[in-house]
Amino acid sequence: MLDVRILTIFPGVFDSFLAVGNPARAIDAGLLHVQAHDLRDYALDRHHSTDDYPYGGGTGMIMKPEPVVRGIRRLKGILDQPWIILMTPQGRVLDQAYAEELARMRALVLICGRYEGFDERIRAFVDCEISVGDYILSGGEVAAMIIVDVVSRLIPGVLGSDSYQCGESFYNGLLEYPQYTRPRSFEGMEVPTVLLEGHHEKIRRWRKKQALIRTLARRPEILQKMALDDEEQELLDEIGRETTSGEKP
Repeated sequence: MLDVRILTIFPGVFDSFLAVGNPARAIDAGLLHVQAHDLRDYALDRHHSTDDYPYGGGTGMIMKPEPVVRGIRRLKGILDQPWIILMTPQGRVLDQAYAEELARMRALVLICGRYEGFDERIRAFVDCEISVGDYILSGGEVAAMIIVDVVSRLIPGVLGSDSYQCGESFYNGLLEYPQYTRPRSFEGMEVPTVLLEGHHEKIRRWRKKQALIRTLARRPEILQKMALDDEEQELLDEIGRETTSGEKP
């Protein structure tokens, strides 16, 4: 079982999130445990302060080191080899490969910031820093939810069928191929004939080719980082020839 603990000043925001979807399914199955801890419980003063003004001046408040570090030490004392993660836009951007690494951990501690950031000294007490994208959030809670949701899907037994992951975006490194359901014709748009013929090998190859086309058009940087197998390279060459000749891939 993966044990995830979240250090936050708003532990209540996780209640409804953990009650639905794959996180709830994983928790109900005993494959995942998630608990949010109130950082104010680790504050030192009678006001339970977790933030203060920055030295040197500036706007906004900074998360104090004492509550965060006390929370980390408390959780290290009760968890089995926890991986301590600081949620920050300065961290490594979360991707599917990194999510798979996290899903193999025994325990995760996600530290959620607020205000204008963390006291720099907190970084000395964490194992890594993670960002969920190059944009600004009000705090780390939403980012922590993303990690829990992504990782929960990767725990064996959580999804209805483990093979279902194989068709999802990024599982094989590519964006997902187009999907269709009934009706066969909708406002002049038809389901591709290959999907109606029942030839499994042709369907598999068509889907891989469409995934390559979509990735090439929308996220070409993904292909630049991938080690393509022989079939993928063959399909890319085929796509290139069709594009050059003006054919529809």
